[in-house]
Amino acid sequence: MTNSLDALLTALYVKIDDGIGGTRWLGRPPRLTDSELVCLAVAQALLGFTSESRWLRFVDSRLGAMFPYVPKQPGWNKRLRAALPLVKKAIRLLAADTDFWFDNHWIVDSTPVECGRSRPTVKRSDMAGWAGYGYCASHSRFFWGLRLFLVCTPAGMPILWALATPKMDEREVLTAMLDREPETVTDRPGLLVISDKGFASKEFEADLALRGAELLRPSFKREKKRKGESLLKSVRQLIESVNDTLKGQLDLEQHGGRTFEGVAVRVAQRILAMAAASWHNHKTRQPITRSLVAYDH
Repeated sequence: MTNSLDALLTALYVKIDDGIGGTRWLGRPPRLTDSELVCLAVAQALLGFTSESRWLRFVDSRLGAMFPYVPKQPGWNKRLRAALPLVKKAIRLLAADTDFWFDNHWIVDSTPVECGRSRPTVKRSDMAGWAGYGYCASHSRFFWGLRLFLVCTPAGMPILWALATPKMDEREVLTAMLDREPETVTDRPGLLVISDKGFASKEFEADLALRGAELLRPSFKREKKRKGESLLKSVRQLIESVNDTLKGQLDLEQHGGRTFEGVAVRVAQRILAMAAASWHNHKTRQPITRSLVAYDH
């Protein structure tokens, strides 16, 4: 199998169709199947098309042999927004099909997902009630939108993710993520959760200990050096590279969503694209599993 976009889409279609495809029971079967929808969503993210109209024209002219039917823009937008549960299942399906799923080292971090800049946009946006103002330390600026909380392995395979208002405490969000899927921790004895100083809390560490996990984070100036802290510098570069993959290569900040459902599925679409590339690279024994170079052109 060659490491190309066509090969990835073919392998992904077979995997998705075998795993979660063909589950519809009522109504007329859609001309674009769920498996094809997932493959097209991955291809759109990998090829960097942030405009749906440009993307559908490209599919019609360049990918018509693989996808004989693609709906017009309103139909595509409707199908994509309704596909959030399907995309979530696909992310988990691909992650669980790799050795990375059993890694007992997790990296957790959050990154801004901006949804608007001007005050008029904030006042009339359909994101009201979901989005909020937050501060991005890496860019030294405030933003209006959501925060993406991502738990992944050192290889960059997504394990858990969530979108939340920036006003929520990071520890509360991660605790809620673990409460929703407690088996992800209990199935990994000796789990080590690696984070930054934003997750520092005795109560939070005690909660992790009750779940059988340990927190590794940088120490504050008033604290003694924590165990394993010397390894954090190289690990920190891993999570920054994951964020750079989402933002620099998969255009996370140019999602184009105008509603919570629209933003959520477009963020999930990019996480799925990263998971699909890592899954395919792992299966084809590529030296760098998170590399998207072979698929983004």
